[in-house]
Amino acid sequence: MRKRYVAAVAALGLTVGGLVAVPAVAGGAPNGKQPAAAANKQVADQFIVTFADTVSERKVSHKDVTHQRELATGGVVVRANRALDAAGSQRLMGELRRQAGVVEVEADLLVTAQAAPNDALYGQQWDLFEPVGGMNVEAAWNTADGAGVTVAVIDTGIVSHSDLNGNVLPGYDFISYPSVSRDGDGRDANPNDEGDWYDAGECGGAPSPAASSWHGTHVAGTIAALTNNSAGIAGIAGAAKIVPLRVLGKCGGYTSDIADAIAWAAGGRVPRIPSNPNPAKVINMSLGGASPRCSGTYQKAINTAVKAGTTVVVAAGNANSDVAGFTPANCNNVVAVAASDRGAERSFYSNFGAKIDVTAPGGEVRLATDPPGTRTTPENGILSTLNTGTTVQGAESYKTYMGTSMAAPHVAGLVALMLGEVSMTPAQVEAALIANTRPLVACPGGCGAGLVDAGATIAAITAP
Repeated sequence: MRKRYVAAVAALGLTVGGLVAVPAVAGGAPNGKQPAAAANKQVADQFIVTFADTVSERKVSHKDVTHQRELATGGVVVRANRALDAAGSQRLMGELRRQAGVVEVEADLLVTAQAAPNDALYGQQWDLFEPVGGMNVEAAWNTADGAGVTVAVIDTGIVSHSDLNGNVLPGYDFISYPSVSRDGDGRDANPNDEGDWYDAGECGGAPSPAASSWHGTHVAGTIAALTNNSAGIAGIAGAAKIVPLRVLGKCGGYTSDIADAIAWAAGGRVPRIPSNPNPAKVINMSLGGASPRCSGTYQKAINTAVKAGTTVVVAAGNANSDVAGFTPANCNNVVAVAASDRGAERSFYSNFGAKIDVTAPGGEVRLATDPPGTRTTPENGILSTLNTGTTVQGAESYKTYMGTSMAAPHVAGLVALMLGEVSMTPAQVEAALIANTRPLVACPGGCGAGLVDAGATIAAITAP
């Protein structure tokens, strides 16, 4: 995986870490990545000369360079005696390669601290970079971006959003009943989110009406919003692709539809449905309901996906209860994710218990409807892509939400980063996530291994 060359944004005032090789050239692409044409025309004044193992005396003989030192790898560092332009660097490297015994000459590239991406709202994404409650994504971005990995988001579908559209592949609407889907038909190839709003008295006698959540779009943005595009937010795996699968509509969604979506997402065959042209290596399910046991239908669908090599990530639930009573988080072969707040403590709503695998930032927003005197804290939620419509779609927007629904896509995004670097089975993915967590400040009831750490995880799986 090629490294991400990103431009510094001093105005954000962020602490950044990690090192990334940066070609010493003037200018560059607007998104901070070095143009392909420039990669072979680097301006360098220091070079590493590698000799064949059979060469005993490793000495560079050239009037225009000065020997600096030998490396632990056996290479020799030399420095040009004068300033060079791009053509001069290439010419000198060619001359050095012609010396007897030399097998390789490379520019000794400068390095600099990995800068934050230039997305305009990145400074509000504490969940990615803050040292206490964040998941240390910047360290992972030194090498990983999720390119080549497809993530299926099984949710309410998707709405058009300029900060997300470029990473969205064709999906599917698995809602069987028009009364739930609101699109006038049953299953079809259009995963457009038609809104999940309802009136008071509907959906099991709900006492109050509810506006459309555009939930699937929020989840998808956390995973793979366009990153380093000078706009909006940064997705955790900004080069990954999203396959949106619509299973939740008015009043929710049926297990039967969700199970079919799981199988289809992983490349399985679903009767009377065309095959998925973009099988996913990761499935995110920020959904669930109360049930003392995992249904056999859920478990069979999940097993099918895992057998196909797909990692299934599931939100633990928001009832402040033992996750053992909530499905599909209580199923086997899933990565069950609890939620933490900005202070790295279990969020007040998050489910907990022995079946939790890991925890990720889910936020904790206090509302005006909380006890009198409570200060609203939208800044402590998870910021992602959304829509302003209260029933049908309006304008694109960004908004903070909280929930284990927000925690799960953090893990799904990290899994996409992992699989973009190393081929791994779902069991290996889960083991690596667990092994590279860091402790939470507090987690009554149990939050699995701890808070996921993207930098530590990527470093561990890519280590020699």
